[in-house]
Amino acid sequence: MVLGHEAAGVVSKVGSRVTNVKVGDRVAMEPGATCRKCEACKEGRYQLCPDVIFAATPPTDGTLARYYRLPSDLAYPLPPNLSLEDGAMMEPLSVAVHAVSNLGALRSNQSVAVFGCGPVGLLCMAVAKALGASRVIAVDIVPSRLEFAKAYAATDIFLPPPMEKDESRVEFSMRNAQAMKEKLGIADRGSQAIDLVLDASGAEVSIQTGIRIVKSGGTYVQVGMGNPNVNIDMFVVICKELVLKGSFRYGPGDYPLAIALATSGKVDVKPLVSHRFPFTQAREAFETTRNGKSPDGKGVIKAIISGPDVDINEA
Repeated sequence: MVLGHEAAGVVSKVGSRVTNVKVGDRVAMEPGATCRKCEACKEGRYQLCPDVIFAATPPTDGTLARYYRLPSDLAYPLPPNLSLEDGAMMEPLSVAVHAVSNLGALRSNQSVAVFGCGPVGLLCMAVAKALGASRVIAVDIVPSRLEFAKAYAATDIFLPPPMEKDESRVEFSMRNAQAMKEKLGIADRGSQAIDLVLDASGAEVSIQTGIRIVKSGGTYVQVGMGNPNVNIDMFVVICKELVLKGSFRYGPGDYPLAIALATSGKVDVKPLVSHRFPFTQAREAFETTRNGKSPDGKGVIKAIISGPDVDINEA
């Protein structure tokens, strides 16, 4: 199966009734074509369409190819100041927009905590900052990732303590949450409380810690995918009357807002691209991503593969 779903390209052919793009346009590609007829589509939640045809999701091939066919309304013209590389990054940025703006309903001057400093977690921080968050806390177990997050979008960082011998995940999450509150001055209510928590790690202890540090009546959004069988303290959820939401891909308006944030300079996706490969070195790109670093020891955040006959320096 051909991989790839974070993509941008140049329009090579259009149908006779297409008016929003033309041959030669550079576009960001939203990689999921939905049925437009089901209940979810008609409700404006097309990301939940049961018949979506999504790139690189069996049996559908992905975008790592010379050509890829797409409904014209899922091809978003890129402004002159965004490159094709930037266009490909609109996919993970749209995931962050969906989680923070759409589901998290973040408002200016609210506080946010994000667990996981991978590409999606970093972009959630960037979106929160762009939308006016007063505080953006980054949480990760890798110090170098926290350092990057602080330089990129976070106002505060937190490195969880190591688990103790024979300590359960629940016990650790309780201790971790308390340590986080004490170190960062997090309260359950008031101006020092956390309005929105997003987990982009999928780790069970992060989820358990997240519901303990979010304020009473706050919102928790699950973005990362990990072990599906997770223990959650429903007593905490009930007594704090939390709003728990799952975030799946992106929906109406998310791509346009992502492009607008990047175009205006409110979100800069360029620092996240750590490695670039020509099309002929796609295998090396996947190996590097799987290893988490290139042979020179540089850690991977996001690796970009240029299309056939495209110079990696001109994408």
